Amino acid sequence: MSDTESNPPQATNSAAVPSVVPPQAAQPEAPRKPQIGDSMPAPRSAAPTATATATSASSAEQGEGTTAARKRRRRRGRGGGGGTAGTGAQTEGGQDTGAQNSGGQKQASQNQASQNSGGQKQGSQNGGQNGGGQRQGAQKQGSQNGGQRQGGQNSGGQKQGGGQKQGGRQGNRPKPVEAVLLDEDPLQLDEKTLKQRGGKSRNGRAVGRFQMNVQVRGEATQIAILEGRSLVEHYVSKPTDDTTQIHGNIYIGKVENVLPGMEAAFIDIATPKNAVLYRSDVVHDASELDKRAEPPRIEDVLKSKQLILCQVTKNPIAHKGARLTQEVSLPGRFVVLVPNSSTFGISKRLPDDERKRLRQLLDRVKPKQHGVIVRTAAEGVTAEELERDVARLVKQWDRISDLAAKQNRPGLLYREPELAVRFIREEFSAEYRAVVIDDEALYADVKEYVEAVAPALAERVQFYDRSAEALPIFERFHVMEQLAKAVDRKVWLPSGGSLIIEATEALTVIDVNTGRNVGSSNLEETVFRNNLEAAEEIARQLRLRDIGGIIVIDFIDMEIKENRDQVGRQFREALSRDKTRTQVFAISELGLVEMTRKRIGEGLLESVSTICEPCEGRGVLLSSEFLT
Repeated sequence: MSDTESNPPQATNSAAVPSVVPPQAAQPEAPRKPQIGDSMPAPRSAAPTATATATSASSAEQGEGTTAARKRRRRRGRGGGGGTAGTGAQTEGGQDTGAQNSGGQKQASQNQASQNSGGQKQGSQNGGQNGGGQRQGAQKQGSQNGGQRQGGQNSGGQKQGGGQKQGGRQGNRPKPVEAVLLDEDPLQLDEKTLKQRGGKSRNGRAVGRFQMNVQVRGEATQIAILEGRSLVEHYVSKPTDDTTQIHGNIYIGKVENVLPGMEAAFIDIATPKNAVLYRSDVVHDASELDKRAEPPRIEDVLKSKQLILCQVTKNPIAHKGARLTQEVSLPGRFVVLVPNSSTFGISKRLPDDERKRLRQLLDRVKPKQHGVIVRTAAEGVTAEELERDVARLVKQWDRISDLAAKQNRPGLLYREPELAVRFIREEFSAEYRAVVIDDEALYADVKEYVEAVAPALAERVQFYDRSAEALPIFERFHVMEQLAKAVDRKVWLPSGGSLIIEATEALTVIDVNTGRNVGSSNLEETVFRNNLEAAEEIARQLRLRDIGGIIVIDFIDMEIKENRDQVGRQFREALSRDKTRTQVFAISELGLVEMTRKRIGEGLLESVSTICEPCEGRGVLLSSEFLT
C-alpha cells in the first residue's frame, strides 16, 4: 500500500470512531507491555494526540479486513517475538532489531528502535509509539516477478515464484550438450595389444619424458607438465571460465552488425563481450552465390539479426572478444570430426608407414557427409577403435544439431569437458610416465576415461592423497618454485647470461644479455655460446608462459654468419617441441629475430595475477610533485 493509501484524510466522521479514549480525569498509565501474538505494538493508555484520533478513524474504516490480515500473519508463523517463518526471522512484539533488513523489508528507528512486523512500517515519535499510525496491509511479498527485493543484510530474499529475472530467461534456455567421452560397452583389448601399448618400464615403474601434476584448490584447477624435473607447461582453470575459457565451445550466435571495411562481423553468443567472426572463417554455400573467382564479401553472406552456428577458436583476452569460426570441429581421442565437410587428413607427426595404414582404415570408417582428421594418438589403433571414436562423435554432433534447430536466440550448444579430461584426451600417451591428481573426484573421472580410451596406460594415473602426504603436490614436485621464477621478467641462463621478457599491447620483446658470462677465449665465442643457451631457454619460456602474438628477440650481435645460422637452427629445433603453431622469420638487418606464436587464451602471468590498481598496469606511479 502506498503512503497516500496508508494515511487517510483527517476529516473523518467522528461518529464512526470507537471509544478508545479514557476519561480526561484519569491519570496517565504506564505503557502496556507487548504480549506474545501481538502483530503491532499496543497503544498507550494516555490521552491520544490528534494524529492518533484521526488514524483510529482510519482503522475503523478498514473494519474487519485488518483483523483478518493480522490472523493470516499469525497463521504464517510471524508471531511469537521473532520466530523464523519462510523468509527469515521476523521481529515482533517490540524487540529491537536495529537497522537489519530481513527478507528485504524496511525497518526504521526514531529515538527508539521501531520494529518491522512482517514488512509493516512502524515509527515512534518522542519515545511514544504511534499505535494508530502504523501502516497495515502494506506488505510487499515480493517483486512483481515473484521474487523478494534484496538489500542491506538480506536474510530472506528467496525466490517465491521462481520468476526472478537473472541474466535473461535462463530457466527456459536448453541445457548444452556435454562431450560424450565413454561408450556404453567399452572395447576389450587382448593382453598382447595392452602390452604393446603399455609403454616402457624399468624395475616395475613406468618410464617416460613427461609427468602431469594436477592440483585442485576450491573451484580452481592447475595443471603442471614436467619434462624430467623441469616445468615446461602450466594451465589454469578458474570459476570464471564459463565466460573466459571457452575455447572449443559451440554456440548459436546472432549477427549484431557486419563491418565490410573490416571484413568482419560481431556476433552475440550470450557472453559479456560480443565475439568477432572474420570473412576467412565464414562458411558459405557456393551454390547460393554467383559464380565468380573471388570469394564472396562478408556482407553478402551475413545479415544483421541472422542466427548462425559457430565455434570459439580463441578465448576473449582483455578488452577483445572471442574469435569464432563457422567451420565446426569435434575432437575425440583418435580423430577429429569436421561436420558437413569433405576434409580428410592424417597427422604429419606419424611415420609414413603408419600414415599409410591409417589411410586404409580411414576409407572404411569415414562417415557420410562429414570429414575426419586422424590424430597422432591413433598410432597403432585398430579399425574398431577408430570406428567407435567416429560413431561417438557423429552421435554427439546429431545431438548438437537437434539442439541448434530448437534455438531461436544466442546460447551455448556444446561445452568442452573439464580441463584435466581435455588435456588427457589431447596429449596423454606412453611418453607420460605418470598423471598425478590430488583430488579424489577428478581422479575417479580421469581414471574412468583413461580405462575406456587407453586401458594400457590406466596404471599411470595415480591419486595423490593430500592428507597422507607431508607436502602439497606442487611443492612435492618442485612446481611452485619454478612457477615463481616463471612470472619474473628476468631469467638467468646456465653460464651467467640472462633474458629480459617484456610484454606490451602490440608484441612481446625478449632481450638477451651476457650478464655475468665473461667467457674464456674471445668475444665472438662468448656471445655465440650465450646465444645458443638463450635460444633453448627462450623456446621453453614461450611454452611455459604461453606467450602468443608477435614476438621480437634481440640476440647479441654476432660477426660470423655461420654462427648466426646455427643459432637460428637451434632456435627452430627447440620450437619444434612446442605443439602450438609458430613461425620464425629470418634475422633482420638490426640483428632481430621476428616470430609469431598462435595465441589461444591468456598467458601464465595473466592467469595468476590481476591489474595493479594504483598504477593501472603501467608499472609506474606518477609523481604529483611535478604534475600538479
